[in-house]
Amino acid sequence: MLIKIVYLLVRRILGLTALAFRGDQSKEAELLVLRHENAVLRRHAGRIRYEPADRVWFAALTRLLPRRRWTEIFPVTPATLLAWHRRLAANRYDMSNSRKPGRPPTVPGIARLVVRLAQENPLWGYRRIHGEVTKLGLAVAPSTVWEILHAAGIDPAPRRPGPTWRQFLHAQAAGILAVDFLHVDTALLRRLYVLVFIEHGTRRMHLGGVTANPSGEWTVQQARNLALTLDQRFEDIRFVIRDRGSNFTASFDAVFQATGARILRSAVRVPRMNAICERVVAPCAESSWIAC
Repeated sequence: MLIKIVYLLVRRILGLTALAFRGDQSKEAELLVLRHENAVLRRHAGRIRYEPADRVWFAALTRLLPRRRWTEIFPVTPATLLAWHRRLAANRYDMSNSRKPGRPPTVPGIARLVVRLAQENPLWGYRRIHGEVTKLGLAVAPSTVWEILHAAGIDPAPRRPGPTWRQFLHAQAAGILAVDFLHVDTALLRRLYVLVFIEHGTRRMHLGGVTANPSGEWTVQQARNLALTLDQRFEDIRFVIRDRGSNFTASFDAVFQATGARILRSAVRVPRMNAICERVVAPCAESSWIAC
């Protein structure tokens, strides 16, 4: 392309040199012929696409002619000439061809660090690894950490060792006791609270008591009453599932922990962790009505 531009410039310069030694009358006559020919071609020709060499030549000749005559001499308008100049200046700062489209690749050092943390700490998920990398002052998105681990063949969110919650409930059903409250409204719109205990292994439900004020002391007394009711079977309880209500105090847990039972508190707003008890309590609460 550069050789072509140089060739055309030399050719034009030689043509201008030849015109300089010709007479004025001959030059004027030739210019009139060329202008008329140009006007005829404009009427019959469609849209013309100029090559870069043509644009360079037109831009060079603008220096020799007054601007007020550009419109009647050049085949393009002055606005087009200025647009070519703006495009040329914009191409100088265009970096789209210098890199691939999309997000820039992750620094190799960060990728190696993420993979190393995952290999040395198999229980860490991509969120934990992202937090550790951020503490080191490295700016990286959690999604990038996920992609790095996935590309390396490492599970971004490994499951913790051991059975799932469902598998645990099925395997330990014989030694699990679920505890929960249900409430009923009387005909006089008085709300009463009912404490229930359910054995997972047999689905047997024990009524703890009914009260309008389920305080911590009252809840502890119901746990002691259950221990007397179950007698020796009370020692077979290995796990007690309850929610995080303030009614279940440390003294309540101590009644079961005295026999070696372990207290399992369900997560906040996750009733499925105590699904067996919730499944029984919810219908009872909806259908119960006490006329008193």
